[in-house]
Amino acid sequence: METDAKKTAALKGGEFLTKDTDPNSIFIPEDISEEQKLMADAAREFVEKEILPKLDAIDHQEPGLTVSLMEKAGELGLLGTAVPAEYGGLGEDFNTNTFLSMEIGASHSFGVSFAAHTGIGTLPILYYGTEDQKQKYLPKLASGEIKAAYCLTEPTSGSDALSAKTTAKLSADGNYYILNGQKMWITNGGFADILITFAQVDGDKFTCFIIDTKSEGFTRGKEEDKMGIKGSSTRALFLDNVKVPKENVLGEIGKGHYIAFNVLNVGRFKLCAMTTGGAKRFISTAVNYANERKQFGKTIGSFGAIKYKLAEQAIRVFVSESATIRTSGLIKDKVSELLAGGSNYSQAVINAAEEYAIESAMLKVFGSEMLDYVVDETVQIFGGYGFSEEYPAARAYRDSRINRIFEGTNEINRLLTVDMLVKRSMKGRLDLMGPAMAIQKDLMSVPSFGEKPGGLLALELDAIRSAKKAILMIAGSAVQKFMMKLADEQEIIMNVTDMLIEVFTSESAVLRTQKLSSSKSEDEILPYVEMTQVYVSDSLERINLYGKHAIASFAEGDEIKMLMLGLKRYLKLEPLNTTKLRRNIAARLIEANKYCF
Repeated sequence: METDAKKTAALKGGEFLTKDTDPNSIFIPEDISEEQKLMADAAREFVEKEILPKLDAIDHQEPGLTVSLMEKAGELGLLGTAVPAEYGGLGEDFNTNTFLSMEIGASHSFGVSFAAHTGIGTLPILYYGTEDQKQKYLPKLASGEIKAAYCLTEPTSGSDALSAKTTAKLSADGNYYILNGQKMWITNGGFADILITFAQVDGDKFTCFIIDTKSEGFTRGKEEDKMGIKGSSTRALFLDNVKVPKENVLGEIGKGHYIAFNVLNVGRFKLCAMTTGGAKRFISTAVNYANERKQFGKTIGSFGAIKYKLAEQAIRVFVSESATIRTSGLIKDKVSELLAGGSNYSQAVINAAEEYAIESAMLKVFGSEMLDYVVDETVQIFGGYGFSEEYPAARAYRDSRINRIFEGTNEINRLLTVDMLVKRSMKGRLDLMGPAMAIQKDLMSVPSFGEKPGGLLALELDAIRSAKKAILMIAGSAVQKFMMKLADEQEIIMNVTDMLIEVFTSESAVLRTQKLSSSKSEDEILPYVEMTQVYVSDSLERINLYGKHAIASFAEGDEIKMLMLGLKRYLKLEPLNTTKLRRNIAARLIEANKYCF
């Protein structure tokens, strides 16, 4: 493992597995600038004043309400923060947009409408549009004058998006394309003015189009009756000989998949930012209730079982925020590097997001499952009241569930994570072979029993380094055994991805806390140290379990003995009194009566 901080200050996507990171090189939440804080505060105030008091009306889809709220967001500049100033936006950097996404994440159904418009509805034009398309659409999208939807999913193509059946045929005079087909589960489908739509030109050229919903032959289906996010408009959309001017082709004919996949890289990252922001608010809801509700003559927050829930909620959010902001900083720095190298803005953002597509896929999985945990335990803390629609926990529970399906299911993202790592290694973008071969030699050597590393969280960081070796050991053995057929072993791939997620999130928490130690006192960083210690301790247990499952599913005889011994060797950490530390964390939450980290 390479440990020279100068060589690893700015890691490429996926390199976290084989290289160390200098904690002072990463971006953490506490690095937020005054300008970024002002933007985040504006978004928070908008959510608190305009959205939260109207949640019931939004969920009942009061006519015109979401549209008017989108327009108010546009007036405040919130819809155009990622759009450059020359196209009517604010031109804020990637980190600023991450902080804004976290605040909007607490807005339930409205956040879905907002994200669909500002993300997958606007970014394709910003990244791939011609200059004429950008001038025509971006200023109106940034102001909220027009609203956008993204049309990819069809009745027979969900995860397999490229199998879309919608057709596009060039007219006899060559002036427009005639589109026929059906799209379904389209967010903002009930009110969108333009659609970012994918269709097959000549049956096999997957292509993106910008469609005006005023076009003849375009119709909308009825609103879907959904389990959650009821306030977002979700409809099937029908294209019956819809004429789309040829100048409304977005990107190149036959290259729509570049648009679909690259925009999803950003979408996956933003989803984690939004789930993290939402989770913070829901923890505060749980803490408020735990401080008010009395049973057996005491507030329920005084009971150990509730303290455990509150602390675990906070730990997972702290870790999610650490990993999200770390990745945001990597993407922002990559954009700056590419701009300095001569790339235009659109290409710089596309390439930077693609560079960290592995991290974004992992974060999408982690953030969505973290939020599901938080809202589920919030319902449990509320008890019977949590099951009542008169209390806030029920809506949070229902609204959270979709995030594990949005932006590619979590199963697809788990499979993509390892697939991207392997492909990058094969193309020479990542050196996994060298470290994997070093692990084979390491397994044959006598274990070192030297002095334990010293310093803040040094033991935890050393344990994470060893866990990376365990991943390389298992993944390397699986690749050797299955070669090109590894893609068929989905259970192994998902186990390896879960190990990768644990390592990346654990390391992010350690690095954040270590960086904070240079600017805060020992007492000030104690809560961060305790949350990190608990998470890493539990994370190593989970990594051990995922590793055992993976090994047992493909190895036998001497090989399984060797791999299990290696797993035991690499996953060592002293026992930790996590009960005591969780009680300390819960005590801080209860005293503050909110999420306070």
